[in-house]
Amino acid sequence: MASTPTKIGHGLAKVLGIDLHYRNETGSERITRGESVFSIDAADAYVEYEPTAREWLHDVLPNSHELAQYFASLFPFVHWITRYNLQWLIGDLVAGITVGAVVVPQSMAYAKLAELSVEFGLYSSFMGVLIYWFFATSKDITIGPVAVLSTVTGNVVISASAKLQGQGVSKDIIASSLAIIAGAIVLFLGLIRLGWIVDLISLPAISAFMTGSAINIGVGQVPAMMGITGFSTRESTYKVVINILKHLGRSNLNAAFGLTSLFLLYSIRFTCNQLAKRFPTRAKLFFFLNTLRTAFVILLYVLFSYLANRQHKANGTKTKITTLGTVPRGFKHARVPHITTNIISSFASELPSVVIVLLIEHISIAKSFGRVNNYVINPSQELVAIGVTNCLGPFLGAYPATGSFSRTAIKSKAGVRTPFAGVITAFVVLLAIYALPAMFWYIPNATLSAVIIHAVGDLITPPNTVYQFWRISPLEVFIFFAGVIVTVFSTIEDGIYVTVSVSAALFAFRAFKARGRFMGRAKIHSVVGDHLLDPTDDDKRQPGARKSPSEGEDSVREVFLPIDHHDGSNPTIALEDPYPGIFIYRFSEGFNYPNANHYLDSLTETVFKKTRRTNPASYARLGDRPWNDPGPRRGKEQDDHDSRPTLKAIILDMASVNNVDLTSVQNLIDVRNQLDKYAAPDTVDWHFCNINNRWTKRALAAAGFGYYTPETPDSGITHRWKPIFSVADIGGSDSAAAEAEARENRIAQRTLSQVRSQDIEAAPHSEVGSSDSESLNKQLEHTKAYGGHAGHHGEREFGRSGGGKDGKIAVVQGLNRPLFHVDVTAALNSALANAQRKSH
Repeated sequence: MASTPTKIGHGLAKVLGIDLHYRNETGSERITRGESVFSIDAADAYVEYEPTAREWLHDVLPNSHELAQYFASLFPFVHWITRYNLQWLIGDLVAGITVGAVVVPQSMAYAKLAELSVEFGLYSSFMGVLIYWFFATSKDITIGPVAVLSTVTGNVVISASAKLQGQGVSKDIIASSLAIIAGAIVLFLGLIRLGWIVDLISLPAISAFMTGSAINIGVGQVPAMMGITGFSTRESTYKVVINILKHLGRSNLNAAFGLTSLFLLYSIRFTCNQLAKRFPTRAKLFFFLNTLRTAFVILLYVLFSYLANRQHKANGTKTKITTLGTVPRGFKHARVPHITTNIISSFASELPSVVIVLLIEHISIAKSFGRVNNYVINPSQELVAIGVTNCLGPFLGAYPATGSFSRTAIKSKAGVRTPFAGVITAFVVLLAIYALPAMFWYIPNATLSAVIIHAVGDLITPPNTVYQFWRISPLEVFIFFAGVIVTVFSTIEDGIYVTVSVSAALFAFRAFKARGRFMGRAKIHSVVGDHLLDPTDDDKRQPGARKSPSEGEDSVREVFLPIDHHDGSNPTIALEDPYPGIFIYRFSEGFNYPNANHYLDSLTETVFKKTRRTNPASYARLGDRPWNDPGPRRGKEQDDHDSRPTLKAIILDMASVNNVDLTSVQNLIDVRNQLDKYAAPDTVDWHFCNINNRWTKRALAAAGFGYYTPETPDSGITHRWKPIFSVADIGGSDSAAAEAEARENRIAQRTLSQVRSQDIEAAPHSEVGSSDSESLNKQLEHTKAYGGHAGHHGEREFGRSGGGKDGKIAVVQGLNRPLFHVDVTAALNSALANAQRKSH
């Protein structure tokens, strides 16, 4: 008896005019489509039930246990901090101190790219490494100022300062406000677990962005390295190159410091790499020497600068070498960030580019080093980490920071063991902030520019990598070069937008223009060396002997290949449709609204080309014919000798389809109706195989697919469809009895193939009339294919001849949807078994 909610629902449906039986599925209360009637309630078989909205909500909405797991995942350090040991501490100390020696000079140099004083770079690096380890899922990543993000921040600061001119807003306040707003956006994305959004940015887009930015930054630092002034280095890269060449004569003594610093940096790296190769046992020593090259060069040129400028500093006169100047000791800019709507609106248009850079640099670096060091990061949690860092950092004066490639590589090679190494680096930076400001006064600006040029040089994609891109996907190489060219001739921000947009456009184009393939059947044999495996080899094997690893269940089997051989298969293998009037069509890239029309237009075009109308005389008068099928010209007769077959069935391979939508299903319905008219008085059987999603099955069943379309009432055809299902063994064994049974099953299988029933598909072929009292479930009980004795829970007993034991088998997919098949072979067997119902 129906429950009260069910009665209320049925009553509402009746009032609103909703037809609850709009599908009239086989086995439903009202059969109006002419399907075979069978009682699935009495049959001991599997019935596949549809997913429900309640089930979907249950899967989507978290329960209390999942909520607890979510909050625990926000602080990953609790999973390993209690197991912290002395060996981990030693590794973290070495890595932390090594990175600290690199981050101090780099952070000061990058702060100048952001149009800020050098101390803000130290604040940013300190907060980045100190906070990150609480939320980290990567032991290698180092958060702090980076060249590209600092340059983008500098562009934003310059633009916003111009808009806020006269309002008393300093550049560091703009940078801090930018860090908090961008960090809050990224933090929100991380908290709602949208870390996968980074996957929307393709590798060519990332490579182009990094390469173009590196060229832009490197060229922009050449004037400071050479001591050239008189023009803006924030213009487009090509303009900066032109101005450098025009004003090259203005270079001064700073060029000696800058060029020799750059030469020394590359020389030390080259020498250490060569020595490490020559003396592998001392590779670790040379690695640390190589890592400390930046600190060594800075200290060396601080000494030179001191010797050249000490008198000028004492006398207060102009120095010969341009230096950093006064750097305040401690956190002089610690404050509550001052954020107003005017400040936010001044950089709102540039905010997307800042967020994209935050995401791209950090997640791509973290993923890369996670793969190298055999661990998996959580992208969403990493967004939480950089979001919190950028929200809290401005309280000490920090500006936007993200993951650094160079420092992460150093940290990884230095043998870091846990994220706690960031705390060690923070102590090194803190020491520099309080103990070294007096020395910072003498750091030459030209040397810092050389450090930047040397650092960003590693971000340029090498030619060999570009060639590999070409080998893999030539079209995406053009995206790469488009991004680089736009960055060089415009701005970094424009380069980001172009590469991301073009990559998205390419993806959309491929989705819209996805091409399906018509599949043909081929019989293949397995060959080991010069020995052709034969199914009879199984019969010759001694009882109890096991197969060799190279042997499968059957060495002679049927496969389905694209008829046009566009998959690269050997074109000398002749392929054709598996049976006249039966087509196998495989989707290539999903089946949704962007590509549904393209798929189905190709399908119908080929069907019309390879088949003929079932009843050419279906139009009684000339005026009844549609305009797009006007028939033969006047004076010419209809060709009655068309040798093409009539359309019988279409098999859709949906292995690549995860979900369908309203548009795609409606287009499928329209094509079904179109082809039914074409095949009238017959109807076209639509078979589906390899469906991997229950919601896809529900959508197709709701549209009337999954069971047979009845013949038209005036067709005069009395044939009923022959249900063919697939069953499988439950469990399994490697015993000799099981091996003997397998051989006997294969022999029986070859015998059954003579009557078009392979595998486990051997349903009774007696035609069932409308007056037959025997239902399909009764037939299933008596056929040996499904077992002779009823089991329970959808299982049937199948008599085993080997070992005297009975094994259980079960139907693979629901009996209530006989046209949903487990694979292409099952679908084809079902189509062939029912082809005799159709006109020829």
